[in-house]
Amino acid sequence: LFSATLTYDTLRFEYEDFPETKEPVWILGRKYSVFTEKEEILLDVTSRLWFTYRKNFPAIGGTGPTSDTGWGCMLRCGQMIFAQALVCRHLGRDWRWIKGKRQMDNYFNVLNAFIDKKDSYYSIHQIAQMGVGEGKSIGQWYGPNTVAQVLKKLATFDTWSSLAVHIAMDNTVVMEEIRRLCQAGAPCAGAAACPEPELLYNGCPEDVGLRERLAPWKPLVLLIPLRLGLTEINEAYIETLKHCFMMPQSLGVIGGKPNSAHYFIGYVGEELIYLDPHTTQPAVEPSDSGCLPDESFHCQHPPCRMSIAELDPSIAVGFFCNTEADFNDWCQQIKKLSLVRGALPMFELVERQPSHFSNPDVLNLTPDSSDADRLERFFDSEDEDFEILSL
Repeated sequence: LFSATLTYDTLRFEYEDFPETKEPVWILGRKYSVFTEKEEILLDVTSRLWFTYRKNFPAIGGTGPTSDTGWGCMLRCGQMIFAQALVCRHLGRDWRWIKGKRQMDNYFNVLNAFIDKKDSYYSIHQIAQMGVGEGKSIGQWYGPNTVAQVLKKLATFDTWSSLAVHIAMDNTVVMEEIRRLCQAGAPCAGAAACPEPELLYNGCPEDVGLRERLAPWKPLVLLIPLRLGLTEINEAYIETLKHCFMMPQSLGVIGGKPNSAHYFIGYVGEELIYLDPHTTQPAVEPSDSGCLPDESFHCQHPPCRMSIAELDPSIAVGFFCNTEADFNDWCQQIKKLSLVRGALPMFELVERQPSHFSNPDVLNLTPDSSDADRLERFFDSEDEDFEILSL
């Protein structure tokens, strides 16, 4: 009991460096006060799965690297944002990790999906090898878009989670595409009872109950790769970015500073709160019982912070909608966000695929060669499929 109390107090004292501010702290859709909820903030942060560089894991592809130090930070951030989706899917947003407490099987199932070995669904081995199909050699830097595309492909093998993963390109989220994806493959009570897909989208209210009965919603992971400026973030997007962390569907943001990827889970004032993968830990071997020593997968010190203005403009924003109601609610929040003064939309929400992508509010800049040279500072952003957003 004494050691537990000591640890608790040590964390509390160490945590004093968190700014004493009246500003709320937002962590993945949850609002906290620094003055009254410090322990709750720390517990929430500690409960996120934290993936860092590892060394001495089985060689990737049998003969490749046995460590990802120096090249795997964006892959680890991709793992973290996806692990948060799996936590929400299988354990719920309210779930908390408490050191030394026996966790439920589903927790270990989630963790095992990311362990550094070739047969884990989302292991560094799988991500690195699947990336070869995206034009990335093993050990090469990824950008946020590349890691999102690879995770989408890997999720198709994860039948346990049965996720619908959608990556919204061209700064546009098409609601119809998402509904079609999330209702695909749903069991029907005999072919005759199952209406043709176009009937489901004819807008008739009487079809809604039928649709929900026939087509349960596959939980949605929505990833939106964005470029919020040329070489630094355009200030007009900052307010919108903050709002993304306030939504209950938030999975956070992957991005970072040039050549250094982070997983952003919230903000306070003008600072982003993030988990940093740039620590090399030894690879973890599951014990014979299948149980995993899991303490190194939880960041047990106060989270890192950085000024929002320092964020590299190349990011991917993530959201998780467990049900159709969650998705409808998310759409309503995004629509409301477009009315916030001083907040420039980061992406467009449309019902159907537009025949053209010209939007009077979005100016598509084609960077000249000198701009392109500057863009190359960040991961592989020179070959990411981004439109450049600017005022």
